[in-house]
Amino acid sequence: MEEKNESGSRGGAIGAVIGTIVLAAAFATGGWIANDMWSKIVAEKMKEAMAPKEQPAATVSVKAVEEREYNLPEKFVAHAEAMQEVDLLPQVDGYIKEIRFKEGDIVEAGAILYVLDDERYRAVANQRKADLEAAEAEARRAERYWERMQKADSRGITQLERDNAEAGADKAKAAVLQAKANLVVAEYDLKKAQVIAPISGQIGKTSAHVGDYVAPSKGALARIVQIDPIRVSFPLTDRAYVGWRAALKKGKAPDYRMRLVLPDGSIYSGEGKWDFDDNEMSRDTATIIMRLSFPNPDRLLIPNSYVTLLTDYKTPPKLPCIPQQAVFDLVGGSQGVWVLKDDSTVEQRVVEVREVDRGWTPVVKGLEKGEKVVISGIGKLAPGMKVTEVEPSPNEDIDPNYSAKIDE
Repeated sequence: MEEKNESGSRGGAIGAVIGTIVLAAAFATGGWIANDMWSKIVAEKMKEAMAPKEQPAATVSVKAVEEREYNLPEKFVAHAEAMQEVDLLPQVDGYIKEIRFKEGDIVEAGAILYVLDDERYRAVANQRKADLEAAEAEARRAERYWERMQKADSRGITQLERDNAEAGADKAKAAVLQAKANLVVAEYDLKKAQVIAPISGQIGKTSAHVGDYVAPSKGALARIVQIDPIRVSFPLTDRAYVGWRAALKKGKAPDYRMRLVLPDGSIYSGEGKWDFDDNEMSRDTATIIMRLSFPNPDRLLIPNSYVTLLTDYKTPPKLPCIPQQAVFDLVGGSQGVWVLKDDSTVEQRVVEVREVDRGWTPVVKGLEKGEKVVISGIGKLAPGMKVTEVEPSPNEDIDPNYSAKIDE
């Protein structure tokens, strides 16, 4: 009996152990299965979280590339200068008897400006007239004598007498010529006792007054500068000059409009005409001086003053243009735009543009006429993003006829 009990107890213990092992294995197997299921659930959730969510379409305003007149003026620093200027110098010496102008007046060519005391010159002129008359009388007498000697019988006169008569007639003729020359000089001096304006223009301050003694060696009496028309000069680079000359040779030189901005910022009413270009290039600046002629009836342009020259086209060319707010800077210094594609997505594109003219930017490279560019909402865009197109708000940048409404 004791042996059976002992065998039974031993078998039960072994069975318990085996059951425990089986149960533990079952629990282990279930835990592994549960853990695997949990891992899959977590992975799915993370995948859903990491997946890009569809963004709502951005609302943007667009504008199509269109051809517009481009006429942005090129600016130059220009210098006004008189076409003619002259210093008034007395041709003879003497005391000033009369001044016939007011300082700052506009004088006409040929006007008498200064009158010198001419009594001495008039007396000399009268003396020279008398000398001429005397010489002419002597010439007539010598000519008659020579004629008689020619008609006389050769037996009554000697050859020496005939030669002396001929020489006397010739000498008398020479004396007449000398007297005429002396009279011309005397009359010239008398005439130059009046200082006459050689050109039309504005006369400046006089350096001499009535009663002053003046002479050619004492310097100028006053200065006249021609101010209407007036000349405006500006430097042109060697490269631009060669291009301009080449266009002239081909007969395709652009028809420029030349205008001026005065020192007060106002636009000068008159337009310039081409006068001439200089005959030398500056070796220091590689520029050549070009000159224009401007009407100046109101004397707003003063010689030696500086003005701003604006050059643009009389008939402006048409270029593909976009509103300036469509262009933005890219990394590296280039510029770009957002282009609206046919599938309502946007594409970033690099463009090459010129300077802005009245709110519009000409496109040199990167866009074609008719393509649409985004002009508002640019900051929220990304490549490939869907957008909703809306009409742009009216403003003066894109509509030259725009007029803001003022609430009353």
